[in-house]
Amino acid sequence: MTIAPSPHLFRLDGKTALVTGAASGIGNAISRVFAAAGAEVFIVDVDPAAAEKAAREIVAANGKATSFQCDITNQPQVNEVFRAIGAVRPLDILVNNAGVSHIGNVESTTGADFERIFRVNVKGMYHCLQAGVAALKYRGGVILNMASIAGSAALADRFAYSMSKGAVVAMTYSVARDCLKYNIRCNCISPARVHTPFVDGYLKNNYPGREEEMFRVLSAAQPLGRMGQPEEVAYLALYLCSEQASFVTGVDYPLDGGFFNLHG
Repeated sequence: MTIAPSPHLFRLDGKTALVTGAASGIGNAISRVFAAAGAEVFIVDVDPAAAEKAAREIVAANGKATSFQCDITNQPQVNEVFRAIGAVRPLDILVNNAGVSHIGNVESTTGADFERIFRVNVKGMYHCLQAGVAALKYRGGVILNMASIAGSAALADRFAYSMSKGAVVAMTYSVARDCLKYNIRCNCISPARVHTPFVDGYLKNNYPGREEEMFRVLSAAQPLGRMGQPEEVAYLALYLCSEQASFVTGVDYPLDGGFFNLHG
């Protein structure tokens, strides 16, 4: 049996997608790729100026995008943004990408550090999941959460961050199971190290004058010998949110450059 290639492969024409943390890094790449695939994108970010700039760039490239400022740790604010978007057009896709990172082990992580990571990466995602399910439950749709290999692998000095991303994986499985009856698919992506502004800031703050050297060291730690690129995460996100992935739900996808199975 020969299967002809579809001219609509991985298209999102006529779909609406809300992406949190969409002003930079992986979230921005997902927004741009989704818009190029035909989706109308709602760019949600805590930084209103950066969100507006990201939306303008998509519109300038003939895409459809609107920006919204939102602090996902503020549940009333999250609910208001989902309500405002729903008043424009019904939502089809929710990408929970917003999050923060932290460097530290169990001894060096302060209570304030732990609380900050939990408040954004776990409770903030809960706020968006709750609002997202309410928005999608009467017509079906897709939820995609951004986790990390830190959620299921032992990484040095990532105690609080690993805790939070493990919670993301667990929440993904739970929502996927509970929302089968609503025709909502829910998956997550667990990237390894991806070259984002966070990496550049981390190197500048911790290795001043040695940024290029340490960038090479961090890249070499990946079995493929390099970091991932935000667009590579975005293309997997596009597949998982497309009709071609209609049989995929309750899955944590590693995007790790061989980290799990090939790490030396």
